[in-house]
Amino acid sequence: MNDFLANNRDNLIARCVEKVAKRPKRAATAGQLKNGIPMFIDQLTRTLQAEQSNQDATSLRISGPSGGDVSKLSEMGLAAAAHGKALLHLGYSVDQVVHDYGDLCQAITDLAFERDAPFSIDEYRTLNRCLDNAIADAVSEFSAQRDAAITVQQSVHENEQLGFLMHELRNALGTASLAVSAMEKANLTLAGATGAVLKRSHASMARLISNALAEVAVKGGARGQTQPISLASFIADAKSGADLDATTRGSRFTVADVDPRLGISVDRDLMLGALMNLLHNAFKFTHRHTEVTLAAYAVGERILIDVKDHCGGLPPGNAEKMFTPFSQRSGDRTGMGLGLSIARKSVEADSGLLSVRDRPGEGCIFTIDLPRHALG
Repeated sequence: MNDFLANNRDNLIARCVEKVAKRPKRAATAGQLKNGIPMFIDQLTRTLQAEQSNQDATSLRISGPSGGDVSKLSEMGLAAAAHGKALLHLGYSVDQVVHDYGDLCQAITDLAFERDAPFSIDEYRTLNRCLDNAIADAVSEFSAQRDAAITVQQSVHENEQLGFLMHELRNALGTASLAVSAMEKANLTLAGATGAVLKRSHASMARLISNALAEVAVKGGARGQTQPISLASFIADAKSGADLDATTRGSRFTVADVDPRLGISVDRDLMLGALMNLLHNAFKFTHRHTEVTLAAYAVGERILIDVKDHCGGLPPGNAEKMFTPFSQRSGDRTGMGLGLSIARKSVEADSGLLSVRDRPGEGCIFTIDLPRHALG
């Protein structure tokens, strides 16, 4: 087989390149031609020559033992690792790593059949061992490099998110501090306009902290106990928390009556936080002196909780984008754009769905869709 490989090296490489070219979005590069199949053919040829000369140590140094050696990569393993790393950097998937070596195996088999060149069983075993080791090393390096890249991306995202949080908290705290200073100097009371600014700043800091804690809870799985609760009681709690926000924003707030027989089974704190995020979002964007309504009702075996505002409707194609972290709707840039993203995660953690319907020219309806739960 070593003579066959040496005499047909260029033919085998050409066949592999042709097979690669037929796969979608895949093409051989100069780097792959150096560290990929051509180098593997040369190393396989040298391995077979060493085994033919009973130089077992040299064979293992070039291509490694059967099953690989996790403590030290062979020459073939180092080249395969470089090949796997190159494919990752080119944006390919792990299956491409396997395909490249599979292409060579197929090319060798096809050409041997065409040339009527029989190989011994030991030579086939060596070929399979080399392919197995090369694929394993290439895939391992590809996976290690991919995991490292994902870790870096996550770290960048987390740092960005933390930076946003600190920035918004600093702004809210700065506004509150200025309000307190002004009130002290002018001997103002909390009932006036400056007092309202102070209250809004405190409420903003509370929401930022609540959102951050909710996201940590959802991501880390540190959720509270899921328990059956009265839907009417849950909506009443939301109304109590939202009344002040409505007054501050100058909006009317209407809550529809809820059937006292209806129940849901949720993590109350996380679900209440999700609903409060929807209500705050509605008060923030509804036109001044318009109405925000909250309604909860049953449809078959599902419970629907609607928050309807009068924001004027959404720009075309903007509905799902609102649930993306750090995205904000319209020109109001206050806040981090995390509320809706966290709300959706919290709802989904309780087997629910959060969606939005656009009413062009009027406003939006955000809907929490949860399984209905019978109260005992």
